[in-house]
Parts: sequence; structure tokens; C-alpha cells
Amino acid sequence: MRWWITARPRRWADSRATIDACNAGTRDPLAMTPWLRTLHACSLLISLACLLAAFPAISTDASTSAAPLVIWLSLDGVRHDQPDLQHFPAFERIAREGVRASGLEPVFPTSTFTNHVAMATCAHADRHGIVANRFRDRERGLFDYDDDGSWIEVEPIWASAERQGVRSAVFFWVGSATPWRGIAASDRRTPFDRGVGESAKVDQILAWIDRPARERPGLIMTWWRGTDREGHTGGPDSAAIAARLAQQDAQLGRLLRGIDARNLWSRTTLLVSSDHGMTLASRAIDAARTLGRAGIEAEVISGGAVAFVWLADASQRARAKTLLGRLPGHAVHDAQALPERLRISYPQRIGDLLLVAEPPFYYPRSGWLAALRTAWLAWRGGARGGHGYLPEHPDMAGILFAMGRGVASDLQLDRVSNLDLAPTVSRLLGIEPPAGCEGRGIEAIAVGVMGGG
Repeated sequence: MRWWITARPRRWADSRATIDACNAGTRDPLAMTPWLRTLHACSLLISLACLLAAFPAISTDASTSAAPLVIWLSLDGVRHDQPDLQHFPAFERIAREGVRASGLEPVFPTSTFTNHVAMATCAHADRHGIVANRFRDRERGLFDYDDDGSWIEVEPIWASAERQGVRSAVFFWVGSATPWRGIAASDRRTPFDRGVGESAKVDQILAWIDRPARERPGLIMTWWRGTDREGHTGGPDSAAIAARLAQQDAQLGRLLRGIDARNLWSRTTLLVSSDHGMTLASRAIDAARTLGRAGIEAEVISGGAVAFVWLADASQRARAKTLLGRLPGHAVHDAQALPERLRISYPQRIGDLLLVAEPPFYYPRSGWLAALRTAWLAWRGGARGGHGYLPEHPDMAGILFAMGRGVASDLQLDRVSNLDLAPTVSRLLGIEPPAGCEGRGIEAIAVGVMGGG
């Protein structure tokens, strides 16, 4: 403090006693004038505040750097047996060093949007509300491959994680483009763009985990193209499926090597799942044409193995049901009296009649563009693949692989419900499952992990 006194002798001229005390090394505030005591106290408070600010930062960074990380990939349309088509090094490594299930059972209908939301919410369609890829809501209108989270009626896991203090990052997952009831993933890639390849997704995942501890997500979720398109256009046994899966495997290998290089396996769990499988779908059921020829005005929202019939005149329900019931290859249900096992009863969104096909029958999408596509596939003479059928059909099961923290080694699981994934992830993160969750954690993918799930 001596240099302060030397620099301002005139200002402190009336404080000789205080100056002498300070020069002598005295810190007794009673020996100082009132204004100098204030200056001294402020200096001490500032120093103390700096120290207190430094310690939490160091502590938080240290704990966050070792915080658990879950990376969850969803490969669209990959059937449970496709990883056995040929040598896929990355899939084989995960199975060898971790866990593989014999199949991942989807919810009904076994469609992309319904099951991506089911995986994220651990709830059936009658609760989360996304009853198909396309449907009509009595109040909101048409849902057509929409990525707006406000359509989802049950909390998704990225919102659950954020609510409980775990930062999440999502690179294309159904419903993640907008906040869910005011809560959004801290990092999210929007809008959805099918043209973005898996290489860019791996780059982004590695960039996310390279962030400083305070900005690093604890949960990363991303949709991959999988083999869905190849299965639809060439059938479930198309040679293009193996070729596409080899490309996916190569990028999966890049991700594994990236985690290896960062020495992160002690705190990282990787999940690789799919939303549904694929089977032969070769015989179309044109419900709209059948009703139209009978003079029954209706909108049929169709695609895959499920169709919703909205009648212009509800009094025609019984007649329409009878007419459609004469067509082969499907079941016709009154939407007001659905079998409970379907878990799709959502009166606002399923119309007057629900149609459920059996393979190889399917409902073509309405409209001239869909009709043109159907005609083109028929002209090509190739097989067509489809999904949406009842979950217990063997071909509807998807894949489930897991590796890393908390995962058993070289273990084959039986068929697993995809409703069990979100509570498993929650347990790995040490948080509670999403509110309204109907699944339960998979013990083999959370071995020795104490968490909320």
C-alpha cells in the first residue's frame, strides 16, 4: 500500500496517523480514517470474490469433464438381421465389445415417425400422439412428416435431460426442431435435410464432444439414413441394402475411432438402434377407390400398412366398414372400438375407420405423385418393401447395439422393446426417465450404473 501513499501525498495530507500506521505495516482498520477503511474493505471483498469465483469454476470443469456421455444413433429401417449380410467391422466390434439384441421391437404402427417419438418418450402412440408419418388432427389439420415438437404429447428425452440439468444435442430426430413446451435441446440441427450425409454427422458429434466441459452435451442423438430407402425401392432382400449398410458401417467406424483417440470410453456409452424393419409389400389395397366407386365420400390418409378413413358423412360408417371388409389382406376397425393391444386409440387423429394390412398387402399413398411412383415400381418389376405392420411380425424388428460405459461385454440379448431405451439412457445419465415413460431400463446396458432410470 506504500506506493499508493507516495503517489497521492496531498490527498492524504490530513491522514498522517493513518499513513504512518500503513507504512509500519499496520492493518488495524481502527488506525485508518473512515474513507480509507472503506477502501481497504472493498479491496478485501474484491479479492475474496475473485477467489470464490475461481473455485467453483475449477470444481465444475473437473466434474463435468468426467460426466457421463451417451451417444444415440438411429439408423432408419435397418432390420434386425441386416448386420449379418456381410462383414461389417464396426457392427462386429460393438457386438464383440458390448451388447447386441436379437431384435428391437417397435410400437404400432411400425412407422418412422411413430417409433422415433416412441423411442424418445418411452410411450405408445395412443399417448405420445404421433400415430403415423401422416395423419389428420381434427383441430390442427394435416400432419405430414412434420418436425414440430408441439405435436408430441409426452416429454421427449432431450427435454427431460435439459429439465434435469443435462445438456443435450440433437442432429435430426423427429420432433426436435422446435422446443417441446418451452424446452429445447441446447444444440440442434435444423431444418431436416435428407441430403446431409453421415460423415457430416460424425464430424459434428466429434466437434460437440471436443467442446470445453461446460459447453459439452451429455446426451447426443442423431438420425441416420440406414437402409430404409433401399428397402422400399428394391425390397427387403435388395443387394443395395448391404451396399448402403457398408457405407453406414464405415461412418460408424469413424465415430468409434474418434472416441478411441480421445480416450473417452470410460465415460461414454454408444447406442445404435433402428426404428423398424422391412418386409415384402407387393399387393396394394386401394381403399379410396373402393369407397369412391360406392359413392361414399371420404379422405383416406394412407401409407405403408396403416390407413385412416375420414368419412364426410359419419352415418356411412357401417356401410363403409362392410365394403372395405370385403377386400382381402387387411383388417377394418371402427376407430371408436379399437383392440386395446394396438395402442393407437387417439380419437383426434385416427378418423372414423382404421385399416391395418397384413404383408404383403399395403396401402399406397393417395395423390397423383404417389400413384406415379407405384406405377414406376411396378414397371421396373422389382420387389417393394414396406413396414407399419404389427410389431410382433418378425420382419418388423430393428437393431440394437450398445458399447462403452455400463455395458456388458460380448453379450447377446433377447428381443427388447424400444420403449426401454429412453429409461436406459436416463439411468446412464443419472437422471429420471421422461415424464410419462412406460418403459424400463435394460440392465445389461447399465451394469453397475446408479441413476434415476
